[in-house]
Amino acid sequence: MVYLKRKINLPAFTIGIEEEFQVIDPHTRELRSHMHQIVEGGKVVLKEQVKAEMHQSVVEVGTNICKDVKEARKEVTYLRQMVAKLAHKQGLVIAAAGTHPFSRWQDQLITDHPRYEEIIREMQDAARSNLIFGLHVHVGIEDRETGIRLMNQARYFLPHIFALSTNSPFWEGRNTGFKSFRTKVFDKFPRTGIPDEFFSATQYDDYIKLLIKTKCIDNAKKVWWDIRLHPFFNTIEFRICDIPMRIEETITLAAIMQAIIAKLYWLMQYNLSFRTYSRALINENKWRAARYGIENKLIDFGKEKEVETTQLIEELVEFIDDLVDDLGSRKEVNHVFDMMKKGTGADRQLDVYAKTGDLKKVVDYIINETNIGISVKKEKNKA
Repeated sequence: MVYLKRKINLPAFTIGIEEEFQVIDPHTRELRSHMHQIVEGGKVVLKEQVKAEMHQSVVEVGTNICKDVKEARKEVTYLRQMVAKLAHKQGLVIAAAGTHPFSRWQDQLITDHPRYEEIIREMQDAARSNLIFGLHVHVGIEDRETGIRLMNQARYFLPHIFALSTNSPFWEGRNTGFKSFRTKVFDKFPRTGIPDEFFSATQYDDYIKLLIKTKCIDNAKKVWWDIRLHPFFNTIEFRICDIPMRIEETITLAAIMQAIIAKLYWLMQYNLSFRTYSRALINENKWRAARYGIENKLIDFGKEKEVETTQLIEELVEFIDDLVDDLGSRKEVNHVFDMMKKGTGADRQLDVYAKTGDLKKVVDYIINETNIGISVKKEKNKA
């Protein structure tokens, strides 16, 4: 480990957080294609911070640019509360999990929008079945050249973060055996997963230009990697995570992502860098994280051996420890130990199902967890 004891002067490393929520009928516990009323009502207050997704049972909210994790917490809490209230006015509730435990994608309506019509036309059932819910975190960077270097190195840590976020063990009424089946659903899309290493922003731009020239894509937003340089903003966007149930979990993951970028940037100032690894190797860890969450082992490629996932996460926290005070995020980062103790969202969903044998009870649990920390009158569920 490299410890930097002197006073640290860091760039802003601003944060932006996007969460995708399920819209649920509290009586049937099924997804409801009722997003339009929620989004249209939300635009009066939230404007562009709330938007529709391809399926009408999905609603996405996004924070403004936040200077630190404390500001991000306030925004995430406010947005969850507002979208929950908007859903409540329609007799609905929101829930945060990477997949719905039993609703079928075949029963969901597609949002009437040219962009989504184009995606459906191109990708057919791969797009129609993409009924998943994620967490995206943007970390501000100074320039794209720096961003490419940081993205290359940060790829190694993606499975560690992903393992913590796993929250989608069920799919269409089945226990899939995965802690995150969401990522397996998304794998059907092109240009997903761990990106290759790029040696410069120019090389990356040439790749995008070639895809556009050959009509693979019409713009860089159709590159849906687990981490990417955002095509329009000076941010590195982490896209690998399932949406967590609790606000505190979202903020902890965002704080860790911010600290990773900050630490890698600081190492660069001393002509140091974290070792980069091939996409093929990192994918081995991503698969393990999707399958087992934090309950098994990942590969430590430096040592060339398997190590308990929780141990590698502890080493990650140690790696970023000398920066979290400067970022004002020690409390948020240290919450990761509570997350590992109580289990991921997937672990907790599976525990409810093991005790009740009832997927509706699992949905009830997700709804309750999603609404912790916000004040919204709850609908009374009926079995």
